[in-house]
Amino acid sequence: MASKIDEQQVKHVASLAKLQFDDDQLGKFTTQLESIIDLFETIDKVDTTDVKPMTSATDQVNAMREDIAVNSNQREALLNNAPDTEEGYIKVPAIIDESGDGE
Repeated sequence: MASKIDEQQVKHVASLAKLQFDDDQLGKFTTQLESIIDLFETIDKVDTTDVKPMTSATDQVNAMREDIAVNSNQREALLNNAPDTEEGYIKVPAIIDESGDGE
């Protein structure tokens, strides 16, 4: 049984989502939402009695390595590649505005 979606229902859903549509958009989205609901109703008719629930879209399994901290002793090489350093740290421009004027 296909349910008919009307513009009032679309307006209600749009207001819940804090969206606003003009009249042209409202007609377009009403048609699209009705098509989406029809697709779900079609899927709902499929017999899934013997279908096992899926936990992933593929059968591939991630190959995870152990999470072991390694001291690679590359600090000097890293600092040599940084554009600006100071006292063993990478120096970056300030990004927090503390002037209080909000600009």
